[in-house]
Amino acid sequence: MRVIFNRTHLPARFSSTFVAVIMLSLALALTPLKPASAQTAAPSETAGPSLELNKLEATEKGCRVFIVANNQTDDVYQSLKLDLILFQTDAVIGKRVALDLAPLRARKKVVKIFEIEAMACDKIGSFLINDVMECKTEASAVENCLQRLTTTTLTNVQLSK
Repeated sequence: MRVIFNRTHLPARFSSTFVAVIMLSLALALTPLKPASAQTAAPSETAGPSLELNKLEATEKGCRVFIVANNQTDDVYQSLKLDLILFQTDAVIGKRVALDLAPLRARKKVVKIFEIEAMACDKIGSFLINDVMECKTEASAVENCLQRLTTTTLTNVQLSK
């Protein structure tokens, strides 16, 4: 919408003030308002836990895996079950593991340890979080849980989603 003012129709003493007030009023009136649901969501509504592959340790039975789960949200996760795929160094799928990281307390970092039996650590090429099988907080099931997770690694083995 284009609004044109002709200042010749206004008294001289009101022209600049009047035009400024009208322009401001029009600008405010034409600015679309966002509905409350479209406003920026709180961090706990968009972010999820971060997962860090911290260490691999050789054992007699295979490989011990250390994952640091850092939940910086205000939510307590009662369930966080991952479908984890292990790829060998030759990129062939080696194992599929169901991993339950819960419970995860709010604003808390924890270390979760699990064993990969009959597989040496140096044969592990990467881990893929294939899917989230279950993701619930105290309040309810969490939508888009996989997208909310972030992953990092401190090892030469990648952790991705």
